[in-house]
Amino acid sequence: MVSETMDSETMNTESPGGRAKAKRERSTIEFPYSDLDSAIEIARTINARAGTSCEVNQLAGWLDQSPTGGTFRSRLSAARIFGLIETGRGGRATLVVPLGRDILDESKEPAARIAVFLTVPLYEAMYERLKGYALPPAAAIERQMAELGVSSKQVERARQIFTKSAHQAQFIDQQTGRFIKPSAGGAEPPLPAKEQNKGGKDGNGNGGDDMPPDVDPIVAGLLSRLPKAGSIWPEQDRELWLDLLKGSFKLIYKDKSADGAKPLSGERSD
Repeated sequence: MVSETMDSETMNTESPGGRAKAKRERSTIEFPYSDLDSAIEIARTINARAGTSCEVNQLAGWLDQSPTGGTFRSRLSAARIFGLIETGRGGRATLVVPLGRDILDESKEPAARIAVFLTVPLYEAMYERLKGYALPPAAAIERQMAELGVSSKQVERARQIFTKSAHQAQFIDQQTGRFIKPSAGGAEPPLPAKEQNKGGKDGNGNGGDDMPPDVDPIVAGLLSRLPKAGSIWPEQDRELWLDLLKGSFKLIYKDKSADGAKPLSGERSD
């Protein structure tokens, strides 16, 4: 099935050449335009307000959104693509059994998140390509998505939602930054950074003892992957590590404080 979120750009399809161009600009693999947590909120709202099924217009109202608005339609489509709901011709949204229910059950949620993430055709294909490796830079991810059938007009947004959903489903290992399937029983809570670095990398106190206790586990994990000083580290691998660190900063830090003012030099923005 082709993604519901096709390009809206008007194209000349009167001639055979125009039809070919329109076909090339359509994605041929399905993916959502809203992230996993947003889709889960759709399922949670249906369950909390109606049990198993409700009218789409009701759902939009409960979420304080327009039923014909792009944001709501995108979220509704994402919930369907993740396999959490079904949308029928009668204008109803219904929780899918078992995923739509399991994702709301605290004891089953970790395994359900794994299942719904891999339900997305694009995400399953990307997992088969990249499992076990750290995610490459954004340009490389987008190139692979284009090879899998994402149109050039959609590839940047597809990559952004994919990366965000992968973190939400815990497919990005907090300790190593690698793209791997988490434990079905749920990821083990990471040790505080202070404990991670206790005794240093070699366990003998050779480095790492001065790691601040509030360093984010993702950054701490990347730092733990640094080779020993003086060892061989190819430039390509160094650039990949720096790209991962830069991406982590975008995820865990803010550009501005809540009031819009930038923090002073040396001041943290919580």
